[in-house]
Amino acid sequence: MTMMDYRVMEGLVLSIWYVYILECVDGTLYTGIAKDVASRVKQHNHGKGAKYTRGRIPVQLVYQEAVECHGDALRREMQIKRKGLLYKQGLIREAGL
Repeated sequence: MTMMDYRVMEGLVLSIWYVYILECVDGTLYTGIAKDVASRVKQHNHGKGAKYTRGRIPVQLVYQEAVECHGDALRREMQIKRKGLLYKQGLIREAGL
């Protein structure tokens, strides 16, 4: 892990987590969290990721955002999932990955 993966805040070192969205081969979108998104995408594409993506490979990273801790990542993931497809598509469009 590089120093970029950490943020020092009030004497505490927090590791950075990422919320990401993948586009599956069937056009569906999958939202997840990881500390190392590139590695996680490779896991998905090798059939070792989430159950949802195993039958929908290859997947492509279309969105990611950094958050300060695991709890924040879980909350943001759920927020994105609850808002639905149009919200996800808007995030993707704005990110322009």
